[in-house]
Amino acid sequence: MPPVVSRVAKAQTYPSRPVHLLVGLAAGGATDVAARIVAEWLSQQFDQQFVVENRTGAGGNLANEALINSPPDGHTLLFGGPNAAISALLHKNLRFDFLQDVVAVASVMRFPNLMVVSPSLPANTVQEFIAYARANPGRLSMASTGVGASPHLSGELFKFMAKIEMVHVPYRGSTAAYPDLITGKVHVFFDNLGGPVLELVRSGKLRALGVTTARRWDALSDIPAIAETVPGYEVSIWYGIFAPKDTSGEIVAALSRSINAGLADSKVRARLAEGGGAPMPMTPGEFGKFVRDDAEKWRKVIAFAKLSAD
Repeated sequence: MPPVVSRVAKAQTYPSRPVHLLVGLAAGGATDVAARIVAEWLSQQFDQQFVVENRTGAGGNLANEALINSPPDGHTLLFGGPNAAISALLHKNLRFDFLQDVVAVASVMRFPNLMVVSPSLPANTVQEFIAYARANPGRLSMASTGVGASPHLSGELFKFMAKIEMVHVPYRGSTAAYPDLITGKVHVFFDNLGGPVLELVRSGKLRALGVTTARRWDALSDIPAIAETVPGYEVSIWYGIFAPKDTSGEIVAALSRSINAGLADSKVRARLAEGGGAPMPMTPGEFGKFVRDDAEKWRKVIAFAKLSAD
């Protein structure tokens, strides 16, 4: 397929050198893998290397700040998700405001979290889980990958909407949480679908109760949506590309067109699907509104739960 870079961008010789695609999470995870799929596609389309650079730390804020402090010339981009959009809600002492200091370039993908429980827990459905939690107030605990991460916020939203209590137990990543979940030291985990969770469910080490999207996920049609029991419950984890504020509209448009072309490519779609993701093509304007609306949803949950990462 021929490159889809605009003539304007070509005339401006963008990109004139390798582009750094920052990722605020460690290499090897589902987010990192998706970023590398996108980087490979963009490298082919622009005939210039797009290099994934993992800047971990501070809940992704080291990568966010590195992007915001970069020149707005399109040579530094961020592959980011919900944690970037809500960073200012959880961290009160940041030197930046993500939503004000970046421009949304292109949405890439979305996927659900999966609600899984220890096999020792006497609950085979979401309804049974809620009933057990209400009969045993304060006894259930939920694992997460850290304060404000999507597994944590998914659990907080579930607590709020199902009117139950659970103790939050943060871990340093899902790998650290799984042994305690399998043995029943913690009871529930709303983990990203792109991780190892499906393998653990299929092997019988964990029990899946529901997906967090509003409807059943096509690839897991036998697993109910939590919303079938808790009407209105919805969490979609998304990822997209951001650039520093004041990046030219021509560069943003060229990147957006190229990424959307990739999301229509059968090979790219298949590779994203391997990690549980579904393409989410949007214009830059549509993606920007989507991100702001999502942040507003989580602002309410964070305020209700009195959450802070400081």
